[in-house]
Amino acid sequence: MNYVLGVDAGNTKTIALVARGDGTIVGAGRGGCGDIYGAGTARALAEVERAVRAALAAGGVQLAHVVSAAFSMAGADWPEDFALLEGAMHDMGFGRSITVVNDALGALWAGAPDGPAVSVVCGTGIAIAARGSDGQVWHGSFWLEALGADELGRKTLRAIYRTALGIDPPTSLTAGVLDLLGAASVEEVLHLFTARGQARPEKARQLARLLLDEASHGDATARRIVQEHGAALGDYALAAARQAGIDQIPFTLVLAGGVLRHPSRLLHDSLIARVRTTAPDVQAVNSRFEPVVGALVLALESAHRVIDTALITRLTASLPPAALFETLVSI
Repeated sequence: MNYVLGVDAGNTKTIALVARGDGTIVGAGRGGCGDIYGAGTARALAEVERAVRAALAAGGVQLAHVVSAAFSMAGADWPEDFALLEGAMHDMGFGRSITVVNDALGALWAGAPDGPAVSVVCGTGIAIAARGSDGQVWHGSFWLEALGADELGRKTLRAIYRTALGIDPPTSLTAGVLDLLGAASVEEVLHLFTARGQARPEKARQLARLLLDEASHGDATARRIVQEHGAALGDYALAAARQAGIDQIPFTLVLAGGVLRHPSRLLHDSLIARVRTTAPDVQAVNSRFEPVVGALVLALESAHRVIDTALITRLTASLPPAALFETLVSI
């Protein structure tokens, strides 16, 4: 029997899925950072290989039976990156036909498999891509600012520093950060993040969730930061739509990533509101699937499978448990 392989390699984790040609997933695997810019080439490729080997083993699938593989990868940015990654996947024998795309495109196919669309993924970092009416795609890559959870955390810290200095009014973020980090004062927090030889506190990844929590509770400073952040994401979504030539027509706006899954809709709504200032007919959707499913769909298409309702139903029914996809950015 022949199989297909879909892989999503990000800054936090790498997920691999192996499926039969009818869309039924038979194996899943997980590795660490698969971004050649974030982890370095050797380590990133090792994590991708770890995830793929685990998925194959879980499904009892021989590599020789993988006819098509698609890799949605952070770090697939410049032509030389694609050449390196495609060559590495061929060298490891990961499929007779291999497709490598930027990680924003995996999310695009997962949330909108066809038609004009823009995807915005907000996790540890961000990834944005667009597909035009003609099927041509564009991804943001290094054009984009760092607007993910890490940047939201930095904005949270800047807010409490400015309040401590009397520049800005009091904010509930101060008490929240002190409690989260177990610190007695804002100066102690400052020391934790700036002292020579000091490792970044592990709980720093939770600052984005704290910010969104306090914004949902009505803190004025937190709400301002979140709304401005959402508008900035919306600006880049519109830029992607312009690059694909779809900013003046209705298109699907796919929202994905741990940060955008927070129960509060303030960031979500601020992003959409900015996009609708230029594209009022945009249809915003929360991605039904994880980005790796988009990679799997690409692999199935490359294997000349028809992506119909029956196939999606089988794929959905065979998805691995949600715990496989959890990260520190899942908020």
